[in-house]
Amino acid sequence: MKRILLFSYGFISLTFAINCIAESARLTTETTSPQLATAIFAGGCFWCMEADFEKLAGVAKAESGYIGGQLKNPTYEQVSHDNTGHVESVRVTYNPKQISYEMLLDYFWHHIDPTVKDQQFCDVGNQYRSVIFYHDESQKKTAELSKTELERKGKFTHIYTEIVPENTFYLAEEYHQDYYKKNPIRYKYYRHSCGRDARVNKVWGTLH
Repeated sequence: MKRILLFSYGFISLTFAINCIAESARLTTETTSPQLATAIFAGGCFWCMEADFEKLAGVAKAESGYIGGQLKNPTYEQVSHDNTGHVESVRVTYNPKQISYEMLLDYFWHHIDPTVKDQQFCDVGNQYRSVIFYHDESQKKTAELSKTELERKGKFTHIYTEIVPENTFYLAEEYHQDYYKKNPIRYKYYRHSCGRDARVNKVWGTLH
């Protein structure tokens, strides 16, 4: 009987210790886990924008989607027919301790062509316009300042990129997510034939 009691006591103590360790680990994780932030950009084909942003250190993920219109739950077919007001875009989730919003903006500018209206590279239409969507005053002021700085430098006669408040962001269909990983050959062919990198190099002098 004593042995049973000792074993039971030992088992309970061990269980208690394990639970304490688990709870401590959970609290430590919650305390030290980074507070992630989001930013939404539209710069033409969301396959390419997603691939570009996911290269950045500090970016947890980039998701393809639609935003800017009033139609609820739009489909790719609806948006591609240029009658919804939505634009192909990416929602970037990032760690502000590793990469700032200012750095994301600079990266965005240097991966689009801001000199054209309702178009990016070979893709033409309102759904391919370039846009910075902000969700608070801080993002708005930072985005406007970055655009003003580009205009001040006089590199471009006109910058067509819009800066507007975000509304509902709708995730694109699953087959669009990480398209560059799922279909690398088709993606590379599309990107090259669309002339995206060649045009960015021409506009900015070098691809960041």
